[in-house]
Amino acid sequence: MSTFAQQYHSEKLIVAASVGEYRPIGVSVNSANRLFVSFPRQGENYEFGLTEIVDGKRVPYPNAEWNKQGDPKDHFVNVQDLFVDAQDYLWVLDAKPSSSGSIFGSSAKTSNGQFKLLKINTKTNSLERIYTFDDVNKSLAGLNDIRVDLQKNLAYLSDPGLAAIIVLDLKTGNTRRVLEKTSSTLADPSVELSYKGRPMRDKSGNPFVSNVNGIALTHDFKYLYFKPINNTNLFRIQTQYLADTTLSAQELQEKVENIASVGVTHGLIADKQGKIYLTTSLDYAIKYLTPDGKLHTLVQDSRLLWPDSFGIGTDGYLYFSCAQLAQDPQWNNGINRTELPYNVFKVKLP
Repeated sequence: MSTFAQQYHSEKLIVAASVGEYRPIGVSVNSANRLFVSFPRQGENYEFGLTEIVDGKRVPYPNAEWNKQGDPKDHFVNVQDLFVDAQDYLWVLDAKPSSSGSIFGSSAKTSNGQFKLLKINTKTNSLERIYTFDDVNKSLAGLNDIRVDLQKNLAYLSDPGLAAIIVLDLKTGNTRRVLEKTSSTLADPSVELSYKGRPMRDKSGNPFVSNVNGIALTHDFKYLYFKPINNTNLFRIQTQYLADTTLSAQELQEKVENIASVGVTHGLIADKQGKIYLTTSLDYAIKYLTPDGKLHTLVQDSRLLWPDSFGIGTDGYLYFSCAQLAQDPQWNNGINRTELPYNVFKVKLP
């Protein structure tokens, strides 16, 4: 593994955007193959929260004002995830968890997290609605990934802070918390991340741990796939059950299917053929699960340092960010192992 991690480059891997010192997180692509990339407000290297990549350059999106410092009601705080739905709306999850809800670990701070979800029409570049999660416990929540079910007018969000799936009613703005602290949403403490022989632990010796994190919604809106980072199994549930408010917690839990062992993964996405793509950082790869339950490797490359979020273009390419989280000083005894520039990559779909 270490030899591979040092030197293997694949001809399949193409740099879609080189973004310098700015860490990319969310990635999504609309039907016109416009590429949107978000950047968390972490550390000193921050300029824009949300951008469109135009001629290889980061352009603030939907405008410059939203990307300036200002009132959290109408400015970005910490853009986490992006998702373009089947009608070309860009959903922007602006999420800054409190320390107790963050995957980066708890600290003495007890302030509430800040969360909002924006619905942007990419055809007009206009903002159409903001959801503010008023009924979510913001002292513990850690909203992370977003997928939108146009059929049921619902959004599904992973919440590693609460180890739950959040179901957002897009009409009312109300939420429900489901599958909380179950075997499919909780991290497995026996699964520890290690890179090039270095366990991913902080200065106190605490390992990196994330509950339910990556999620994927099939194009027919039938299934939501999900898993914690620290769990090797991929799970799914039919969305009809997530929408059914009459089911008890136990009944809902019994509807969860354990699909396959896929290893340690981060982002997930489904294509129109029902394949589920997974970013697998321990072996520097992008893999995909076919409907017959078989796991395939799409690309493996030593530059895939913590591959994170996905977007699928109509141009036949899979786009994804590499967040390099395991390279951060927090997990390396204060040594910054980040390899600049940060890149957003693309690879031809199978």
